[in-house]
Amino acid sequence: MNFVRKLRARTVREWIALVFLLVGVGLIGYVASQYWGMYRSQRRLEAEWEKQATMATTPGLPKLSEQETLTRVSIPKINLDAIVVEGATPKQLAVGPAHITETAFPGQTGNAVITGHRDTFFRHIYELQKGDTILVRRNNEVFKYEVTGKKIVKPEDVSVLKPTTDPQLTLITCYPTYYIGPAPDRLVVFSKLIDHEPEMKAVTQ
Repeated sequence: MNFVRKLRARTVREWIALVFLLVGVGLIGYVASQYWGMYRSQRRLEAEWEKQATMATTPGLPKLSEQETLTRVSIPKINLDAIVVEGATPKQLAVGPAHITETAFPGQTGNAVITGHRDTFFRHIYELQKGDTILVRRNNEVFKYEVTGKKIVKPEDVSVLKPTTDPQLTLITCYPTYYIGPAPDRLVVFSKLIDHEPEMKAVTQ
């Protein structure tokens, strides 16, 4: 009788272990598919980026609207280089950092706000410190921003989206970065525009 009970207990443990194993494999597969989807989307956007750069220097072609013009954000300190998408919906955020449409476009006067997931593109923006450089490429121009500070806010705090009278760039992601589950706070990185120049000039320097 004891042998039967032990056998049954062992069988249950084995089934539980198998279930956990299958769940783990499923989660790994899901995460891998998400990353692969982001990679493919960024490659597609990069091709479109190159196409837009060529169009901008070709006489006679119609000019793209602000909404159609792609933005590229680079942060040398954290090895970030990504194409920004328009509209911060869950679908768009799965593709790349997203520009909040209600805010100014990067390079313009006002507060340009870009948000991104803490477990993908914006994983390391918490490392940014005052004085660090953020480069934004848009419409064949390079805009250089300098980090002025950062703070932690609650998700309902929309004051960080308010317009400004000077050109600023605000980056937002969930926080803490390595929190398990939906993160309770938001990390906000502020920066100001300090310089801009044509893309070709920046490349040849």
